[in-house]
Amino acid sequence: TYRYIGATTVVIRPASAPASHAETPPVPVTDLAPVRAVGLFAEGYRADFANGSVRMDADPADLPQSIGLVTRDLMDARQDRTVPDALRTVAGVQYLDTNVGLPQFFIRGFRTGNGLTDGMPNAVVGVGDLPPLVAVERIEVPRGPQSILGDVSANNNFGGLVGLVMKKTQATPVHRLSWALGSHGDTQLDGDFAGKLDGDGRWLYRAVFSLDRTDLTPQGYAGRRTNYVAPSLGWNGRDTQWIVGLSRMVNRFPMPDHVAWSDGTPSSATPPGLLLGNSQDHAQFRTTRYYYLFEHAFDDTWSLRSRAQYVHESSMQQAWWVFFSPYDQSAFALADKYRYTDAFYTLQNELVAAFELGATRHKVMLGFDYSRARVGRFEDVQATVGDGSVDILGGERLPPVDSLTSDQVVHPFGASKFAFSGNPWITDSGLFLQDQIQLGERWNALVAIRRSAYVLETEHLDGRPWTRRKAEWVPNLGLVYKPRSGVALYASLSHGFQPDTVLGKNGKPLLPALSRQLEAGAKFDLAQDRARLTVAWYRIMLDRSTDLFSPKPPYFGYRGPGQTNQGFEAELNGRLAPGLDVSASYTYARVRKHDGAPVPGAPRHRFDAWTSYTFDPAARASWGIGAGVHARSSAISLLDGNW
Repeated sequence: TYRYIGATTVVIRPASAPASHAETPPVPVTDLAPVRAVGLFAEGYRADFANGSVRMDADPADLPQSIGLVTRDLMDARQDRTVPDALRTVAGVQYLDTNVGLPQFFIRGFRTGNGLTDGMPNAVVGVGDLPPLVAVERIEVPRGPQSILGDVSANNNFGGLVGLVMKKTQATPVHRLSWALGSHGDTQLDGDFAGKLDGDGRWLYRAVFSLDRTDLTPQGYAGRRTNYVAPSLGWNGRDTQWIVGLSRMVNRFPMPDHVAWSDGTPSSATPPGLLLGNSQDHAQFRTTRYYYLFEHAFDDTWSLRSRAQYVHESSMQQAWWVFFSPYDQSAFALADKYRYTDAFYTLQNELVAAFELGATRHKVMLGFDYSRARVGRFEDVQATVGDGSVDILGGERLPPVDSLTSDQVVHPFGASKFAFSGNPWITDSGLFLQDQIQLGERWNALVAIRRSAYVLETEHLDGRPWTRRKAEWVPNLGLVYKPRSGVALYASLSHGFQPDTVLGKNGKPLLPALSRQLEAGAKFDLAQDRARLTVAWYRIMLDRSTDLFSPKPPYFGYRGPGQTNQGFEAELNGRLAPGLDVSASYTYARVRKHDGAPVPGAPRHRFDAWTSYTFDPAARASWGIGAGVHARSSAISLLDGNW
C-alpha cells in the first residue's frame, strides 16, 4: 500500500496479511509499467529541489515561480570564491561593488535587501557582509517580491533575494583542506570537516573555517583580510533533528580601486594606477551569529519546524574622498571615518501538515515570525589637511586618516541636517498561512497570505518619544500545469511590502512601499532529465521607490514616484551530454521610473554562460576544462559618488 504525503514524497508499507492461508487460490500477478523514482538531489549544475518562497524543499517544477539555483558542483567547477562570483550566471541578477568593498545586488532592476541565511535575515542594515563560499552548500535566488518570507532588511526584495543554504552537520565524513594562490600576494586557506561523534551516528558535527590574505590591490591599497570560523553540533534522532552553531566573521576590505573624472568624461580620468587616498584606507566588518535549527515529526501528517538566531554586527570605515574640479586639475581631499553597530534576533516557527482531501493532496503551513533589531550607535567624523586642496597628480601623498587631529575636523555640508531615529528599536512580526495543493498529476497550486507588521519606537526631533505601527496583508497566488512529463507551465501573482524605518527630513518615517508582480513561464526537462530550461516573463509595479541613499548608515532615503520593471529571462542548467555541463542565462530587462528619470546601472540585454567538459565523467577523479563568457549592452552611469 502507498499514499502521498507530499507532492514528491510517497510512503510505502507492506500490505496487511490475509487472516488465513488455507486453500488460498493463487493470485494472478500482472507486471505493471516501470515506475521512475525521482528523489530530491543536486548533481552537477542542476538542482532538483529548492525552497523558493515556500520555506520547504520541493521540486522547482512544482513551484509557480522562477528560481535561480547554484549548486555546490557549479561553484567548485568555476572555482568561485565569493557569493557574487557564484551568481554570475543567474538570470536577472547583477551586482556592483560598493565604496566599502561589499557587493550590492540588483535583481530584476531592484536593489535587493541582504537576503537570507538558512531562511533567516542575513543583516538589517543596507549592506550586509556575506560568508565565504566554503561554508555555503547552495544558493537560491527566488525572483520577484519575497515579503512572504519575512526579510526585514533595510531594502526589501521587490525583484528577488539571495538565499544562502549553509553546510550542515552530517554523518558522511568530510575532511577537506584547500589552498589557493593568486596575484598580488593573494592566498586563501579553507577547511571543511564533518562526521559522526558516536558509533550510532546520532551526534554529528561540522567545522568550517576560511583565512584569506592579500598584500596590495593593483592601485596600492593594503589588501584584504578575512577570518571566518563556524562550528556546529547536531542530533539526528528518529523523529527529531536539531543543530546548534555559531559563526564569527571578520572582514577587512581595502577601498576598491577607482579613478576620478575632472570634466565628467572618461578621457579626463586620472591614471588607473594612481592612489587616490592613503594605502591604509579600508572598511572592516565584524559579524557574530548564534543560531539553532529544530525539526520534529509527530507522525506522517504533522511536523514542527523552529529556528532562531542572534546576530551582532559592527562596521568601521576610514578613507579619503577626492573631488576634482571640472575647471582645472586641482583637487579637494576629505577624510571620512565612521563607526556603526547593530544587533538583532529572529524567531521563526512553522507547523506543517501533509494530508489528502478527496482527490487533492495538501501541504499546509501555519507560521509565525518575530524579529527585533536595535540600530545602534553611529559616529561620523570628517576632516581635511590644511584647506583641503591637494596636488594628487603632482605626487602629493595623503596621510593616514587616523593621524588627523581634532582641529582638522570639518563639516563640509554646512547646515544640512538629516533626522534619524533616536531610540531605534524596530520590531517586525508576521503570521502566515500557506497551502501547496496537488490536483492529480497535472495541476499544482500555491496559495499563501502573510500579515506583516512592524513597530518603530523613535523620537521626535525635539526628543519627545513616539511609536509608529503599521500592518499589511500580503497575498501570493500561483498555478502550475504539466501537460506532459518534463514540461511545466506556470503563472503567479505576488505582492511586496516594505516598511521604511528611516526618518525623512521632517523627522517622520517614510511611507511604506507596496508592489505587485505578474509572472508567467515554463520549465522544460532536457537531456533525459539531466538539464532544465526555465523561461519567464514578468512585470513588477512599485508604487514608490527608494531613489537616493547615503553610502553609509543610517542610509537616509527619499521615496520617488515609483517604477515599473518588466522583462524576459531564460536559464539553462545541467548536463547536455556525457561530461558536458552548462550553466547559461539570457536577460532582457526594461526599467522605467514613473517620473521619466534615467535609470543607472540597468543594461537592457545580458548574457552569461559557463561550460565545462570532464574527459572521463564515470571516473572517481578525472581531468576537465571549463570556460565562460559575460556580455551585456550599455548602461547609464551615475556620477554622484554612489556608483
